[in-house]
Amino acid sequence: MERTDNLNIKCFRPLITPEKLKQEFPQTEEAAHLVASSRKIIENILTNKDKRRLVITGPCSLHDREATLEYAGRLNKLQMELSGKVLLVMRAYFEKPRTTLGWKGMLYDPHLDGSYDLEFGLRQSRSILSEIARIGLPVATEILEPIIPQYLCDLISWAAIGARTSESQIHRQMASGLSMPIGFKNATDGNLSVALDAIKAAASPHSFLGIDRDGKVIVAETKGNKYGHLVMRGGTGGPNFGSEFVAFAEVLLQKANIDNGIIIDCSHANSHKDHKRQKDALYDVADQIRSGSTVISGVMLESFIKEGRQSIGSVGQLKYGVSLTDSCISWEETEELVRNFAGAINA
Repeated sequence: MERTDNLNIKCFRPLITPEKLKQEFPQTEEAAHLVASSRKIIENILTNKDKRRLVITGPCSLHDREATLEYAGRLNKLQMELSGKVLLVMRAYFEKPRTTLGWKGMLYDPHLDGSYDLEFGLRQSRSILSEIARIGLPVATEILEPIIPQYLCDLISWAAIGARTSESQIHRQMASGLSMPIGFKNATDGNLSVALDAIKAAASPHSFLGIDRDGKVIVAETKGNKYGHLVMRGGTGGPNFGSEFVAFAEVLLQKANIDNGIIIDCSHANSHKDHKRQKDALYDVADQIRSGSTVISGVMLESFIKEGRQSIGSVGQLKYGVSLTDSCISWEETEELVRNFAGAINA
């Protein structure tokens, strides 16, 4: 009989199950408490029960374990100082959606050489999450592949659905079953309605295909996630962090009966993809909060130890603490911006 399936599949490789990975890198009691309490704080900030604000900051994507943990240690010290004003959540992005081609992130290509050692990528990702939890920081990530939550999400306090996937039915269904607050980014053209529709869809129950902890294909039946919220990241028409855009978004949220607040992404189109302009967005948002805005729940920054970005090139020649994907602001500027933002908050 002539074959008609798997014609473009080169090979199938077995993958470690979520349960086995969790046995190798178990969630400690301290990590479980950190994640649960951080999620509750984020929920309360989004619903304005907690007057603090979120600052979600870190590298565009992770690629270097040592530099990642150094950054986490610095951020944790800053958190201890500013805990009365902000909750600092570290970006730990392991998956990178690509418009065409490019490095897909540590989870997919942890050796940075196109070998796609996904099993090592999962181990490395969970190991880093465990270490950041041990340091004492809550973690944020973007979820791209729908089976990944079973491997990592018990260690995640906040998650994003990206601008390219907010319109995806699969990701909306997945978000309806996730255990943490979910930020939906506006579309790449700046359209907010896509994200608002996603928030409403994810708040409802769904049934969809997935895997369980033993790697078995199952039908997941969800309750719905009531902490979906809007992340404004600008679009092809330009930034949307200004007060007039925030006011417009607030009206749309009210009409849609969405009570959760807004996160402003200071990077991407809100900085014209220029890391040096993230401060313009953050200072503007801080002024809005000083002026009494309560709908803004926090901000996002792309930040690492050193400023800028680098290409993968030769692995042995990479600069320490410099981003591989989008350009980031330096630690020194990060500290300055976070302090400025915290100063705007009367918690």
